Amino acid sequence: MVAASGLKYLLTLGGWRRGRGVVPQSRALAILVPGMSQVDNKSDFLEKKPHRQHPGILQLPHVRLPQALANAAQLLLLESSVSNVEKQVQALTNYLWSRHLPVEPEELQRRAMHLEKKFLENPDRAQAEEKLHGAVLSALRRTTYHWQELRYNEKLSLVYMAARLDGGFAAVSRAFHEIRARIPEFQPQTLMDFGSGTGSVTWAAHNTWGQSLREYMCVDSSAAMLDLAERLLKGGSESGEPYVPGVFFRQFLPVSPKVQFDVVVSAFSLSELPSKADCTEVVQTLWRKTSHFLILVENGTKAGHRLLMDARDLVLKGKEKSPLDPRPGFVFAPCPHELPCPQLTASKPLACSFSQAYHPIPFSWMNKKPKEEKFSLVILARGSPEEAHRWPRITQPVLKRPRHVHCHLCCPDGHMQHAVITARRHGRDLYRCARVSSWGDLLPVITPSDLPPSPAQNDPPEG
Repeated sequence: MVAASGLKYLLTLGGWRRGRGVVPQSRALAILVPGMSQVDNKSDFLEKKPHRQHPGILQLPHVRLPQALANAAQLLLLESSVSNVEKQVQALTNYLWSRHLPVEPEELQRRAMHLEKKFLENPDRAQAEEKLHGAVLSALRRTTYHWQELRYNEKLSLVYMAARLDGGFAAVSRAFHEIRARIPEFQPQTLMDFGSGTGSVTWAAHNTWGQSLREYMCVDSSAAMLDLAERLLKGGSESGEPYVPGVFFRQFLPVSPKVQFDVVVSAFSLSELPSKADCTEVVQTLWRKTSHFLILVENGTKAGHRLLMDARDLVLKGKEKSPLDPRPGFVFAPCPHELPCPQLTASKPLACSFSQAYHPIPFSWMNKKPKEEKFSLVILARGSPEEAHRWPRITQPVLKRPRHVHCHLCCPDGHMQHAVITARRHGRDLYRCARVSSWGDLLPVITPSDLPPSPAQNDPPEG
């Protein structure tokens, strides 16, 4: 990121330019970031494709649900006895997005001891032991988030379908697209979806790799959710042929260590687990079940991002080696490194999230305009990272200005960089690649952050 002194200098320089009309704006902005190295053209894409199709482009156009899925969802909701669906959908959506992770017993005990010490230090509030315990409990209830498990019965499952089916499909489709775009030769045959819910992962996987996938294992603890997912596959009915063949449902994870799947997915499910210990156990089990890719997706909030980073570190640092598959893991996306997340180590931690546009299911109350799904993800793979794809990841919307572009990048050295790119300073090819890139894309450059600090971050020259 640009240093505070650099930003201060930018503001000062902007005012000085307006007063004297000497320094062009693009040149003033370009010196905030050191000159970036050239475009990584190992694949010779500059001679074969226009800049708008450079190999780092990963953003999907507006995602649309398969018509059969959208029709089945509308039919099931029409036939249901759920009242005030719109209000219930909005209430569930707000609850899911405002949800925090459960407080661990150790953290609860630490807070209780802190409150007890605080009460004892106040002579005006000296009280008997029983009253002291009561005061501590009362303060904990007021200040601690009360996490509750969501129990999905038939009605709540339908409300969840109406609230999250299309957005969840869009987020998972974006994750699958990243793998297919970067490794087009990968043709998975088996997939397992933990916390499968309405089955959006199955539909998105079929949409991406339908020609090769022959087995989909859907695991969910809610029998009502499994029943709903099966009915969606059958067009909203309880009988008939499923739209996607080879789908199996079960309420518990397969325990056999011999069974692995080419792709394992957990989408918006780790946040449903009641404790960190449960999450650790599930992530370790999912990794043992992974033959090629483990895809974890959560809401694009600080809580969702932190949960995914804990899972990422668990896999990368895990000492447990499966005797059947000793291959190590690495981060395939979005991080271009295995180092600590710079977003979490910043003075003001931010959620590393991305956005995918989609067309919502046209329910009667729904605004028909395209919507955006904000999500966090991590894709872990077995094997060794391929250096050719260790390009910086664009972590915020690209700001396009006259003759310059602002890109916020997560770089292979584990640091964030605010790059201000111009054609004059960085070359026409890099400038045009940056200008056509979007939030979530990779910028095909060679070591853009292994450079000395910019002189512009020091004191400004005398005018």
